Amino acid sequence: VQLQASGGGLAQPGGSLRLSCAASGSAFSIYSMNWYRQAPEKQRELVAGISSTGTTNYADSVKGRFTISRDNAKNTVTLQLNSLKPEDTAVYYCYVVYDGGTRRYAYWGQGTQVTVSS
Repeated sequence: VQLQASGGGLAQPGGSLRLSCAASGSAFSIYSMNWYRQAPEKQRELVAGISSTGTTNYADSVKGRFTISRDNAKNTVTLQLNSLKPEDTAVYYCYVVYDGGTRRYAYWGQGTQVTVSS
């Protein structure tokens, strides 16, 4: 399984960025696609997730500012980051869960850096 993340970079406070993650290499269907982030010296935290049916969930700290979406045909998940704050600075990771029938399989993508600074 390969998870190819793209996007990220440097943005000013109040600015926007877009992250994408493309999943490939599994014969199983995708159960959920998620974004986590980890800031220096902090634990990795769930930012947003989206199920196969389109149900979304967000961390309270990003509600109303970030939007997660997915393209089931392309097995991609996108995270739109708006109204960025310096505290959004972190390495963002794509996390995909596959439905193997009797069990689920989860994979992490490589991280992509998001830096919010003036």
